[in-house]
Amino acid sequence: MAAKWMAKSLVLSAGLASVLAGCGGSGSGGTNAGQTASGGGNQAAKKTTIKMMHLWPQGSSATQYKIVNDIIKEFTAANPNVTIEQEVLENEQYKNKMKVLSTSNDLPDVGFTWAAGYMEPYVKGGMFAPVDDLLQGDLKDKFVKGTTDAFAFSGKTYALPVELNIVPVYYNKAIFATYNLQVPKTYDEFTHVVKTLSANNVAAIALGNKDRWTGSLWYMYLADRIGGPETLKKAIDRSGSFVDPSLTRAAQEVQGLVDANAFNKGFNGLSNEEGKAEFMNGKAAMFMAGTWELPNYTTNKNVPQSFKDQVGFFKFPTFDGGKGNVDSWVGGPGVGLFVSNNSKVKEEAKKFVNFFVQKWGEHAITEAGVIPATKVDTSKVQLPQMYIDLLNELNKASNITLFADVQLKPASADVHLNMIQALYGKAVTPDDFVKKHEEALAKESK
Repeated sequence: MAAKWMAKSLVLSAGLASVLAGCGGSGSGGTNAGQTASGGGNQAAKKTTIKMMHLWPQGSSATQYKIVNDIIKEFTAANPNVTIEQEVLENEQYKNKMKVLSTSNDLPDVGFTWAAGYMEPYVKGGMFAPVDDLLQGDLKDKFVKGTTDAFAFSGKTYALPVELNIVPVYYNKAIFATYNLQVPKTYDEFTHVVKTLSANNVAAIALGNKDRWTGSLWYMYLADRIGGPETLKKAIDRSGSFVDPSLTRAAQEVQGLVDANAFNKGFNGLSNEEGKAEFMNGKAAMFMAGTWELPNYTTNKNVPQSFKDQVGFFKFPTFDGGKGNVDSWVGGPGVGLFVSNNSKVKEEAKKFVNFFVQKWGEHAITEAGVIPATKVDTSKVQLPQMYIDLLNELNKASNITLFADVQLKPASADVHLNMIQALYGKAVTPDDFVKKHEEALAKESK
């Protein structure tokens, strides 16, 4: 289900790095977008409140939080009779709130969803409104090719992505230099880095695995590098099996990292934010996360420049004898905006989504916060070097595999996430890890 994204569909612009993301580059911003959003005529006089829920708290996602609020200010300035009421929740709280609200079909008018398997029950339950009409309007041909596919079911699109992510390994150059370490290109070199740091009582990898998807990223890369990009994908879509030697070997390697004391102390009981803090505070040498973290290493004014100057990134290393290559990434489209099918202000909510998606791309490029899912010529915009470098990597990617917990349907996703935490906690063997996945997938496919 859109688990594979061929980055050849992304086209480099003549200048800096890429033709990714924005408001379409038409310069139609405020006036035209505002007129479209207001609907004109007598409707403009109607007082409307749109309830919105998003997952970027100011404390942990300052750049995204600012972008959301800047867009809302622009929209309400152009549409003074519209009020946007926000509810802001951290990632896991957001997911839990979505589950609670769905039981009474009381979703916010506008909210964010992950793609593929995550959103399928909401679509099947008739909770998300189709948004294909927006794709035929102002947003026609504005998205990077393929990014909306994972939000489509049975020929209809139920959400519009705002982000496009790949997952690098970020590292602290100063820590590497202290111990004369080089960026690893092979997994053997990577384990040498881990062992060297561990021997010097330095946490090699910052991880908060209480949230579980964080540990899944490391497992997915090992599965990719050992078995190639198709093995995990086929296990999930049932054209293959999870009881595959390469998927078992990947689980063994995860436990090998645990045995090597690769991760910060107490990692399995820490949230992602708590684990990330170990890296941000200079206490851990490496941290794996998506390009949604770019603001913290480039534009976030709350992060000391001295720290930002020390952060680099590298691609997950190749595995000796493995079938994967270094240009294969974990990632895909990030969250997308949905409109509640049960909303009493559905048309106004769609107009806000239309405005938001265009403006998000514009702000993301201008502020170099995140990689958007829409296209714009960035050749005249000055961007931080890390942003440019990651755009270039995205552009030459041989494959992008969608996050496992997003690919999977809810029941199997829960099994996957629980098994990830059990694997890292050594509460399950690699053999049982893959068997539990296979049982869940087989049951759900009946």
